[in-house]
Amino acid sequence: MILKRYEDFKNYKRTDTKEKEKFILSTKAIIDDVRENGDSALIKYSRMFDNVNVEDFNFLTTDEEIESAINYVKENYSEIFELFLEAAKNVKEFHEKQLETSYSFKKDGALMGMKVEPLDSVLAYVPGGKAFYPSTAIMNIVPAKVAGVKKIFMTTPPDENGRVKNPLSIAIAVELGVDCIYKLGGAHAIAAFTYGTESIPAVAKIVGPGNIYVATAKKLVMGVVGIDSIAGPSEVMIFADEKANPDWVAIDLCAQAEHTGDNMLILVSTSMDFIKKVESSLEKILPSLKRKELIRKSLENFAFSVFVKNYEEGFEIVNLVAPEHVEVIIDMDVWSILKNIRNAGAIFIGEFTPVALGDYFAGPNHVLPTNGTAVFSSPLGVYDFVKRSSFLSVDKNYILKNAEKVVKLAFFEELDAHASSILFRTK
Repeated sequence: MILKRYEDFKNYKRTDTKEKEKFILSTKAIIDDVRENGDSALIKYSRMFDNVNVEDFNFLTTDEEIESAINYVKENYSEIFELFLEAAKNVKEFHEKQLETSYSFKKDGALMGMKVEPLDSVLAYVPGGKAFYPSTAIMNIVPAKVAGVKKIFMTTPPDENGRVKNPLSIAIAVELGVDCIYKLGGAHAIAAFTYGTESIPAVAKIVGPGNIYVATAKKLVMGVVGIDSIAGPSEVMIFADEKANPDWVAIDLCAQAEHTGDNMLILVSTSMDFIKKVESSLEKILPSLKRKELIRKSLENFAFSVFVKNYEEGFEIVNLVAPEHVEVIIDMDVWSILKNIRNAGAIFIGEFTPVALGDYFAGPNHVLPTNGTAVFSSPLGVYDFVKRSSFLSVDKNYILKNAEKVVKLAFFEELDAHASSILFRTK
């Protein structure tokens, strides 16, 4: 890990998240093709990218496929399935606290307020290429369900036989209350659910992670359809003092590094001796891990150790970087720690609170802002699946009382039609 001192690291700059031009151009071509040619383009790209080799490809998962997948899971993955359902229950309980309600009040003859409504439709994109992560499906679907979204669709890439690759994804989606499950992946899936085709409905919002083409597609269609975020590589910062367990800190760094090999890892400590102990622990632990090569890439290319003189400097680094995850293992109480952290996607406090608890089971969402966007963004939540409409209703007395004020403001901005719309009602 590259050693940095506070004085060197405090000028940290976020990396540029713009996709390379080749990804933008090729992804835009796919989106334009799907928008123009609909299902025929989807079939072409399913054969090209997912090697689907069937005569009649049905994008919608059939009742027979669903029944077969559920039976397979019951016979082969019953224990793990029940664990995921228990995790989903925890996630639901956490997110129910985020529910918003409409409100209204009266003032001087005016009735005004905010009307909160769930979105009409949402797509949960679930990757199914190199790996399938049921926990991510849960994190995207559950808050939408809690919000009351009217139609929740899920899509995941098909196998060469045109079927969903992982039966567990079907069983979980059905249990969580998804309305329809589709068999599409990649940028063409994002385009299809943005614009709609003969077989695919256009939705109000698309959520869920994917590869560089999926992320680029979401960026290009943003504004036509709502999206959750454009996620970059996962990242963790661990702020620990000399009392922390170096082996535990080392394995937590490895846990974040095993995703893609380009994960940012930052260890901040008030003890140089502790930093050296963690680095020794990494060398001891790494050879025993299955994804050691990916982890080593992150450690060699995207990892930093930062020595700070005191807690104040440590918190300054946390707020400067605004990490996706931050673990804080220092001699300070929970509420003081929370008071000092302004910018972080998710905060894990204490030596017994590794990121993995939040990733899988405890309840908070693991879809988090990356690459410093925690300075203005929040974890995925129920609030991402509702929209708000303000409303106003006034009587004649209100408009007569306030007409002169509004007219003066409108004339100041040289919008005479605005002023006249008020004046016409005062005659």
